[in-house]
Amino acid sequence: MFNNKNILITGGTGSFGKKYTEIILSKYKPNKIIIFSRDELKQYEMEQTFNDGCMRYFIGDVRDAERLEEAMSGVDYVIHAAALKHVPVAEYNPMECIKTNINGAENVIKAAIKNRVEKVIALSTDKASGPINLYGATKLVSDKLFVAANNVVGDKRTRFAVARYGNVVGSRGSVVPFFKKLIDDGEKEIPITDTKMTRFLITLEDGVKFVLDNFKRMHGGEIFIPKIPSMKITELALSLAPKLPHKIIGIRPGEKLHEVMITADDSVVEFDTYYVIKPTIQFNHAVSYISNALDKDGTDIGVGFEYNSFKNTKWLTSDEFLDMVEKL
Repeated sequence: MFNNKNILITGGTGSFGKKYTEIILSKYKPNKIIIFSRDELKQYEMEQTFNDGCMRYFIGDVRDAERLEEAMSGVDYVIHAAALKHVPVAEYNPMECIKTNINGAENVIKAAIKNRVEKVIALSTDKASGPINLYGATKLVSDKLFVAANNVVGDKRTRFAVARYGNVVGSRGSVVPFFKKLIDDGEKEIPITDTKMTRFLITLEDGVKFVLDNFKRMHGGEIFIPKIPSMKITELALSLAPKLPHKIIGIRPGEKLHEVMITADDSVVEFDTYYVIKPTIQFNHAVSYISNALDKDGTDIGVGFEYNSFKNTKWLTSDEFLDMVEKL
């Protein structure tokens, strides 16, 4: 479905944008891939690797509505990956986080509708589910904006959905590169926030493929959550550095002991490899989320189900985790 199409990625110079570009170029023949981001150095560096004739690099910020409108002219599909994501930074700079994560989301929605973009998927985070920090709260608002946008499209073709998943193994700022740097620097112990802490884990490639698949199966209004494994943070550390002792440093402000991607109050449909959170509002266009756009049926499990990294039924072994890391 991506052959001869124009695709725009906000925040496209990040880990997701690079892997997405790599996969799209290897499997499809898009007309254009537009990398929209505000960092000229990262764009220059990315262009050294991805310089196919279909590549376009747009300097711009999602806070700039006019620039977004220009960039989306003629675009078929949009992936909204731009965000301020660092939890402590967001706590100290709340208005800056709001301007990018909430106001920026509104700008993406308006630009997509004005340009009659066909489909938009916004990337979410586990921190948006029952948020306890500002970053998570802004992403929850963003998720709500993208879901509700399906009710204001009028006669235009544009549809919006959200993809939410947990920690991406190896992405910038995540625990794996942090631990590996400590090991490479010769640290004598590994800092652990809490011995009971658990996390969902997904590879960057699987995260990108999940988003690609959602373009095919979305009606508009869904929040998609993949079924992925969990791991205890202590077992993760032991896998990377089996001989180093652990130093307990305590949970940081705004950090959860366990990740939650679906709360017990969400209304959920279960499919074979993923879940869908149904929208809480009724759209002008009637949609049954029991079946996806590919006519694959799911099971309506309603409310009361919580998808929690501690209560998960699927757990990574040390070998499986190390295999993930080795493929980075």
